[in-house]
Amino acid sequence: MEGIQFENVSKHYKEGNRTFTALNDVSLSVKPGEFVAVIGPSGSGKSTFLSIAGALLQPSDGNVTINGIRLSDMKPKQLSSLRLEQIGFILQTSNLVPYLTVLDQLLVVKKMKGSITKEDKAFAKQLLEDVGLGDKLKKFPNQLSGGERQRTAIARAFMNDPNIILADEPTASLDTNRAFEIVELISQGVKSRNKAAIMVTHDERLLKYCDKVYQMLDGNLKLLEESLVAR
Repeated sequence: MEGIQFENVSKHYKEGNRTFTALNDVSLSVKPGEFVAVIGPSGSGKSTFLSIAGALLQPSDGNVTINGIRLSDMKPKQLSSLRLEQIGFILQTSNLVPYLTVLDQLLVVKKMKGSITKEDKAFAKQLLEDVGLGDKLKKFPNQLSGGERQRTAIARAFMNDPNIILADEPTASLDTNRAFEIVELISQGVKSRNKAAIMVTHDERLLKYCDKVYQMLDGNLKLLEESLVAR
């Protein structure tokens, strides 16, 4: 099955003689073209959940499957390749490389896998055009606004044509108008390029762009009533 699935996933940590449960029996399925939000207070387990979804952290119990591949069956080197090829990350801050132009921020992703082709350059330019940065290709990060830097990060997340997009508080450093703009761009990219996407956010005003909204509390994940999901 394509997309990403969590099947009865738990994560436990030992603290001295005590065991702390960060995730408790979480099950979730996100299909290609679906944009899902996970909300919840700090310390509720959202970061642990996203780290496991991104193959950065192993669960204590349960299975995570990406495009039919069980992550627990993979070796560290295979997981590293999977993160590069199958998962696009959008973080709280854009994390752009200061000395690279906007275009090169995307091309460096391809360079990690080998050489850069003419097709790669054309694809990068198209992605930047899609997020409204077609006229900023030669600009450096310090010449961009906060919103432009985050739009570059969105384009970069799609550069390897991954199947999964994971966004961790992607609007945390932006004002309200820019926040709406950024999440709308992510949503458009997910729909037009048929990606399975999960966004962790504190900002409930952004939920109208999402297909489903889940709430995380004390490591437990539940789907909010459909009537509460803004459309």
